Amino acid sequence: MMSSVTHQHDPSPSPALTEREAMHREVAPGEIAAGVVIGRASEYFDFFVYGIASVLVFPSVFFPFVRQLDGLLLSFTIFSFAFIARPFGTALFMAIQHRWGRSIKLTAALFVLGTATAGMAFLPGFDTLGRTSIVLLALLRILQGIALGGSWDGLPSLLALNAPPHRRGWYSMLGQLGAPIGFLIAGSLFLFLRVTLEFDEFLDWGWRYPFYVAFAINVVALFARLRLVVTREYTQLLDEGELEPINPVALLRAQGYNLFIGAFAALASYALFHLVTVFPLSWVALHETQDISSVLIVQIAGAGIAMAATIASGLIADRIGRRTTLALMAVLIAIFSLFAPYLMGGGPARQDLFILIGFGLLGLSYGQAAGAVTANFDARFRYTGAALTSDFAWLFGAAFAPLVALGLSVEFGLVAVSGYLLSGAVCTLLALWFNRKMEARD
Repeated sequence: MMSSVTHQHDPSPSPALTEREAMHREVAPGEIAAGVVIGRASEYFDFFVYGIASVLVFPSVFFPFVRQLDGLLLSFTIFSFAFIARPFGTALFMAIQHRWGRSIKLTAALFVLGTATAGMAFLPGFDTLGRTSIVLLALLRILQGIALGGSWDGLPSLLALNAPPHRRGWYSMLGQLGAPIGFLIAGSLFLFLRVTLEFDEFLDWGWRYPFYVAFAINVVALFARLRLVVTREYTQLLDEGELEPINPVALLRAQGYNLFIGAFAALASYALFHLVTVFPLSWVALHETQDISSVLIVQIAGAGIAMAATIASGLIADRIGRRTTLALMAVLIAIFSLFAPYLMGGGPARQDLFILIGFGLLGLSYGQAAGAVTANFDARFRYTGAALTSDFAWLFGAAFAPLVALGLSVEFGLVAVSGYLLSGAVCTLLALWFNRKMEARD
């Protein structure tokens, strides 16, 4: 009794934290960032495994009945299917989340993604199933795109909302580190298989191993992300930020212009993305200017450069602003595009220089490509808006880059690569200019 009275009148000066203050102290931006990096690295690994296989494997395994160039173009056509399907996957899984919750949505999406990727590992080639193998490959690729659209967990938006105002460029780039990390792992795995196996062994069964690994990585990433998105602390933070799914049709009607401004604002980065990863492999494989293993080694080094450049983009953006950084990088990409024919059209040394410089520019630009203008969305549209903005940026900028660049370069020369990159840079600058005008008007 006495102790209770004493406790009741205890004049202790330490204030009691409210539940919300305690939660915000417990959930640090660094913890959110870790989940973002793990999740994005696993997704990019899946897609780079497919992208590299599109050059090194699929023309021989699924399209042996056509010449090598046509096999590459057909392979790149199927490559684009995932990006076309991605916005539909976002809409589908937003509906699933609205009905059954975030954890069910994320588990289902990553299960489909892992299953589709692993399914490719078991897929017989054209010599066994004929054209049915091509149809199955296309269906699995579409499932990859649908699942990737559905795997949006809102953590990048949550990270942006909880990052210190003067460090938003830094925290924005953390999720983008998943791209070079994913490529580094995928490229290293393919390089190891290429140099340790006979070519026939590689085409028979060796290429399938990275697809098995992708499934295992997805399982690890699933648990890492579920640990965040289903806890009470994160659920409440997501609710506070109004990071909940909205009908995409309602979003398009209310703020569709922000969706397309956001997609085009980062187009230079996305246009460059596959032109330094997948396209050089296809060009070298077609013209046999150097050994493919040598190209993979240079690209792995390029991924390391891209990681450093991505980190640097965070420091730069915090000094001059994220949108200014995007505009500056678009100008540099435009200048780089003018040298593309000279570099890729030369010998191994010049081609390697194209790859290394391209990876450096990719890291600097892509590091700030996410979320630079998604803050324009009203709070209730931001969750769905950020997901669809990314979907359309990939679709407009990256989906057809290897197909268009290779097809036009063979027909008209490498000036086509310059044109593709230059168009992306112009679109980025116009979108950023238009976005500034819209803000000034508002």
